Amino acid sequence: MATFQDIGVAAAINILSAFIFFVAFAILRLQPFNDRVYFPKWYLKGLRTDPLHGGAFVRKFVNLDWRSYLRFLNWMPAALRMPELELIDHAGLDSVVYLRIYLLGLKIFVPIAFLAWAVLFPVNRTSTGLEGAGVNNITSSDIDKFSISNVHKGSERFWAHIVMAYAFTFWTCYILLKEYEKVASMRLQFLAAEKRRPDQFTVLVRNIPPDPDESVSELVEHFFLVNHPDNYLTHQVVYDANRLAKVVKKKKKLQNWLVYYQNKLERTSKRPEMKTGFLGLRGKKVDAIDYYTTEIDKLAKEIALERDKVTNDPKSIMPAAFVSFKSRWGAAVCAQTQQTRNPTIWLTEWAPEPRDIYWSNLAIPYVSLTVRRLIIAVAFFFLTFFFMIPIAIVQTFASLDGIQKAAPWLKPLINVPIIKSFIQGFLPGIVLKLFLIFLPAILMIMSKFEGFGSISSLERRSASRYYLFNFVNVFLGNIITGTAFQQLDSFIHQPANEYPVTIGTSIPLKASFFITYIMVDGWAGIAAEVLMLKPLIIYHLKNFFLVKTEKDREEAMDPGSIGFNTGEPRIQLYFLLGLVYAAVTPSVLPFIIIFFGLAYVVFRHQIINVYNQEYESGAAFWPDVHFRVVFALIVSQIVLMGLLTTKKAASSTPFLIALPILTIWFHRYCKGRFESAFVKYPLQEAMMKDTLERATEPNLNLKGYLQNAYVHPIFKASMDDDDDDDEEEIMSQKWETESVTVPTKRHSRRSTPLPSRISGASSPSLQNHPEP
Repeated sequence: MATFQDIGVAAAINILSAFIFFVAFAILRLQPFNDRVYFPKWYLKGLRTDPLHGGAFVRKFVNLDWRSYLRFLNWMPAALRMPELELIDHAGLDSVVYLRIYLLGLKIFVPIAFLAWAVLFPVNRTSTGLEGAGVNNITSSDIDKFSISNVHKGSERFWAHIVMAYAFTFWTCYILLKEYEKVASMRLQFLAAEKRRPDQFTVLVRNIPPDPDESVSELVEHFFLVNHPDNYLTHQVVYDANRLAKVVKKKKKLQNWLVYYQNKLERTSKRPEMKTGFLGLRGKKVDAIDYYTTEIDKLAKEIALERDKVTNDPKSIMPAAFVSFKSRWGAAVCAQTQQTRNPTIWLTEWAPEPRDIYWSNLAIPYVSLTVRRLIIAVAFFFLTFFFMIPIAIVQTFASLDGIQKAAPWLKPLINVPIIKSFIQGFLPGIVLKLFLIFLPAILMIMSKFEGFGSISSLERRSASRYYLFNFVNVFLGNIITGTAFQQLDSFIHQPANEYPVTIGTSIPLKASFFITYIMVDGWAGIAAEVLMLKPLIIYHLKNFFLVKTEKDREEAMDPGSIGFNTGEPRIQLYFLLGLVYAAVTPSVLPFIIIFFGLAYVVFRHQIINVYNQEYESGAAFWPDVHFRVVFALIVSQIVLMGLLTTKKAASSTPFLIALPILTIWFHRYCKGRFESAFVKYPLQEAMMKDTLERATEPNLNLKGYLQNAYVHPIFKASMDDDDDDDEEEIMSQKWETESVTVPTKRHSRRSTPLPSRISGASSPSLQNHPEP
């Protein structure tokens, strides 16, 4: 088990590494040639230009002002200066509410830490439970003397833990309630003040039933003219353009290589050559520029053929469409109601904003989504289960006794004090962190396979799976697996009825491992986040080899988004650890508070200066955040009940049963009171916004605004800027023609009272073929 010395060594290593990262960041961000890496958001907004340094040539690359290096931490107060309302305008509500998760952690854990250290710390420390005869076979360390394990069985001191559990629960619920109320209010205010966007008027319709007499486009128009005659405006059918997208992506990759070789020719005045075989290592040697020019021309022809196939082949049209309405009120009515008596067809939901759409998944047939999600559920179960194996290996590193028994010849090396402290205090956390590196990418691939149609839903799904994975493997896995390894001799030599005692006592003994993990993943990880070493290297490689125009430079410095699917589950793991160990081992809390405080400052700086959010969901993820904190609170209550049961506190344990019940009731109250604000759009708000817009912009051409908002972007990306301008104009006209109303071809037109907007007259069949 880790001792105070081991924790101290780990803390020293992490503090030193964090300090090095901060100093490196402070130096690198001041250099003119790195300005686009550390302040890309301002460049993308057009509010910042490249630094101008006159004089020596070296000043273009190196900042020679020594006074600026003395203020190397001035970015921290600068990150805190921007007011929240200004930050919403600058970065969006999603980013601001994401920051509030860190503030939520500080609001919850700072008072809890003061209370726990004032009450529970002396209660635990002045006991001598770990020295009693009943637990001599339990592996422990001096840090565990500050935990609940050090309290004697059946002691009246457990009443202090029970009272604190109630205090922690009530305080956490109070803060959650206030924060839910605040975020819901912020969301409604944001939606009310938000500028006009296509998704406010548009609904995504899926599982459109086939009709032998009408195309999908005609069927959509016919259905909505009948059922939404006063509000329907236009529509855009969904195309299966995935193969076209792959060809366009391949062409873009070849264009990057062509730019690279053209730049090389300009630098060397010698035509570059390359081999056409595997990875350019074998095959015939050819002129690189001529080769890529020829290949790009071939792909351009292939793209034109594929584009023509997609637009003219009925099989490329999916049973889905984006339907736009004349008002937000009309869109809200359609998105939030059932369209037919059959609840499995004509399914409507709010359309994601165009930036948020994951176009590849819109081509997946709706009927296959259930099967896909079942497959991924099974795959995720096995992924989570088999990951327990490396978790067990990690726990081997967490125990010196385990290493000495497996490799006795390492004993002289392990007994060196600094190495011993490093192994127990630092190595387990870093090894576990390395195991988790590729997990977010795997979970995102699984979410894409499930068929979610927007980037925000993909990230929320990945985040929920990541959190569940962390709960099972990082939390439960380290407690259960660690217990089985460390207490193996105890299990062998004691009766079966003593097993729960050993397991219950050993749970708080894992606090030292989680402390090291928090320092490795939290402290050092956050410091590495602000350094941005990977984006720095990638930008300079692209800038040197590929950048030819200002547009190329903007693409090279694109920082991406904040990464909700990876950041939020990590935050939630710290909520879980903090709430579980608050009443068990309060020593964990200061490390968690430092993480939340440091992360808040760092990510506020990153959101202001670096990250450019891909989409804006209006903080739609907050119900998930709230639920996971409540879940962590319930887990902490169950863990404490289990611990007190093993401690033979039979007279006091029943008083904890009310806590999970009250917490579940609290969650149901918050869900009923606030969640609708995140999943529905009030008709009153929609009508107010529509009325205001009609008064201020009476001549607004809404159809022109929405006409091409949901055209697949690949049709624009597949056109060359120089040679295909006319073709692009033709394509735009084609989309417009497809979107306007077409005469229905149904044999029965009993439900078609409106004239067609193409012919300008009533349907011929209504005029010439009266119903019998």
